[in-house]
Amino acid sequence: MRIALCPGSFDPVTNGHVDVVERAAKLFDKVIVVVLTNTGKNPIFTAEQRVDFLRRSLEHLENVEVDAYSGLLADYAREKNAVAIVKGLRAVTDFEYEFQMALINKKLNETIDTLFLTTKMEYMYLSSSVIREVASFGGDISQFVPNAIREDIQKLLRKAVDDNGGR
Repeated sequence: MRIALCPGSFDPVTNGHVDVVERAAKLFDKVIVVVLTNTGKNPIFTAEQRVDFLRRSLEHLENVEVDAYSGLLADYAREKNAVAIVKGLRAVTDFEYEFQMALINKKLNETIDTLFLTTKMEYMYLSSSVIREVASFGGDISQFVPNAIREDIQKLLRKAVDDNGGR
């Protein structure tokens, strides 16, 4: 069985993320979407919320499962017998960072390869941080995130803004 990982922080999951996972699901027998702990980021949503958002957004894909992991992706890949890491790229700036990560993962786990999928044009501008910004000000994010989670994202982000005394 050819297993691929789609790692990320998914804070929150976007339609661009879903598109990359859907395309990866066509290429591999099994895809594990894994919410990773990134020490360089301070997520708005908990790991449990992000896993829940992903599960609801990807439930239509039979060969996809969702997990969370706090540790090295190369180690997780070894534990799951994954043959590939699939990453979506929006622009050249994404490539520089992701290429560096691919080389590090290969050094840490020589059995893993990284596959880059370019984002569809309609999602090139999308990022989780833009969605958080728009939603925190009450903007319409319906075209940016899966319908199954839109209301929860808006509600949680408005609450976070209110709890912090507004902007």
